[in-house]
Amino acid sequence: MKFPRNLLLVLLLLSPAFCAAQDSDDEILRDALWTRLALAKPPARPTVGLALSGGGARGFAHTGVLESLEYAGFPVDYVAGTSMGALIGALYSSGLSVEEIWKFGLEASDLKVSRDFRSIGLVRLLISDKLLTPAHINKFIQDRFGALTFEKLEKPFACSAMDIRTGEKIVFTEGELAPAVRASVNLPGIFAPVEYRQRYLVDGGVVDFIPVDSARDLGADWVLASVTDRAAERMPENVLMSLLQVIDIRGSLLARSAEKKADFVIKPVVTDISVADFERCGDAGEAGVMEASRRIDAAKEALLIFSGPRLAEKL
Repeated sequence: MKFPRNLLLVLLLLSPAFCAAQDSDDEILRDALWTRLALAKPPARPTVGLALSGGGARGFAHTGVLESLEYAGFPVDYVAGTSMGALIGALYSSGLSVEEIWKFGLEASDLKVSRDFRSIGLVRLLISDKLLTPAHINKFIQDRFGALTFEKLEKPFACSAMDIRTGEKIVFTEGELAPAVRASVNLPGIFAPVEYRQRYLVDGGVVDFIPVDSARDLGADWVLASVTDRAAERMPENVLMSLLQVIDIRGSLLARSAEKKADFVIKPVVTDISVADFERCGDAGEAGVMEASRRIDAAKEALLIFSGPRLAEKL
């Protein structure tokens, strides 16, 4: 197969062998190519999607990943999220700055989000004749997204939930934002399903832990996945933690196949943070910054190589 001369030039500039021989000159050229890519608009470059996994409090690591991507000038055209990834993705897609999302995480204990988890004891579960309602979580989501629809977001966004009756994956891309996000973060087996359009919906993490397909369906040519691994194995302390661990294990199994669909994966090290440990959102975010900063050059190179044909057309 004969490649256009300009395309061969771009691929040569990105090759490891050329880098070893021409380090300083190559850095200049690669920086120039990256600047060209970062400033270009589709279709001059491939569209980029971001897939944010579930993971409860660990999912706040996505905020640190977003900060590193923004600092590097990484383009993001589409966002898809599941569970905590849906909440962070919705905040980001609505136009909220990364700094403001950080503020939400650092104030998580004051927002009383953890109360919806801590108040769930064995006795309360046994004497209840119906599933519980996460009042603080619902209020938080309603306050921030109640007036928004998917169509009003600054970036196209999708989030996933599961129909508790059929096991189907439900992907939201239009209509009211608040019930979609509320369904995506809704813990099955503890919190009452969200009733929406004749469906009963729960946390999307049990069917779509890393929504890579949703990002592609929105229109992304290239997808970066931010993935939070489940916590280190330990015996659960109560009924709630047992359920959370089951969901964690299920999500981890789904993640193995979903990661293969992504073009690049960043996995912050947050295995010491539990799903319900919202007081440690700040720690999770810092872990996201550290891992994304470590991997950002590799991510930029991967996107540059993928973008080679389109960039070559402009040389």
